[in-house]
Amino acid sequence: MASSFPEPRPSEITPRRAYLRRRSLLAAAGLLGGSRVANAAGLSVHPGPFNASEPLTPREDVTHYNNFYEFGLDKADPARLSGGFRPRPWTLTIDGAVAKPLTLDVDTLIAGGALESRVYRMRCVEAWSMVIPWDGVPLADILRKAEPQGSAKFVAFQSVVRPDQMPGQRGGLGSLDWPYVEGLRLDEAMNPLSFLALGLYGDLLPNQNGAPLRLVTPWKYGFKGIKSITRITLISEMPPTTWNRMASNEYGFYANVNPEVDHPRWSQASERIIGSGGFFGETRKPTQMFNGYGAQVAQLYAGMDLRKFY
Repeated sequence: MASSFPEPRPSEITPRRAYLRRRSLLAAAGLLGGSRVANAAGLSVHPGPFNASEPLTPREDVTHYNNFYEFGLDKADPARLSGGFRPRPWTLTIDGAVAKPLTLDVDTLIAGGALESRVYRMRCVEAWSMVIPWDGVPLADILRKAEPQGSAKFVAFQSVVRPDQMPGQRGGLGSLDWPYVEGLRLDEAMNPLSFLALGLYGDLLPNQNGAPLRLVTPWKYGFKGIKSITRITLISEMPPTTWNRMASNEYGFYANVNPEVDHPRWSQASERIIGSGGFFGETRKPTQMFNGYGAQVAQLYAGMDLRKFY
């Protein structure tokens, strides 16, 4: 089946928006200072170990420029068409090669008071980027609760299927095979950077951004960030992933950000910075290997041919 993943084009450029100062955004998101912060959404968060030096992407862009094919193919579709999606009540099942299978209630997880705020760069395979303040929990903390067994080598993720609430799942042009599935090696999943986001900008995760919880792996292209997760299964073999299954020559299992390996239809050497629009349009910058997180993750791929294992 041929891929319908959109090639970047000038018409995708986000309209110019007011540019907000980084420090004021950090303060609004509760990321300044060391104290725990409670906000109107009921989240209680504390600063996590990761930050970014670049300005945050304006919240309007983060919540209105999205790839979430369950709601449609256009960037504006998720915000426009996700109002009827019901992310609560919600449970997350963790099973497979674990000693203690778990079913976690998302609201109980949020109420536990262990949420971190982390500012991560996000690089889309379509050669655009954002800087997003996420709120959530380290993926490794959740997996440890289930006690992975020795046979567990990979982690498979599965999203929800609700065609009555998600119009993109009703078939038609560009429809994927549902549910959306993703995967990581176990050592990738246990890396301190791997994160389950339950909020952003200090608020509960909006529907269009993957409510109520999504995966965030900032050294990988954004399509690895599966949204509205219902199940995490630890297994011994590499699991199928949606975009690799759709077009294996374009979207590899690893999907590590690599400016030296172009997409078959466009260069990955640079990226368009969403929200940076000025008189001459949004700016571009060179893309960094592993999206700038090489110090944390390069050792995971020692000795691997990253052109072959893309």
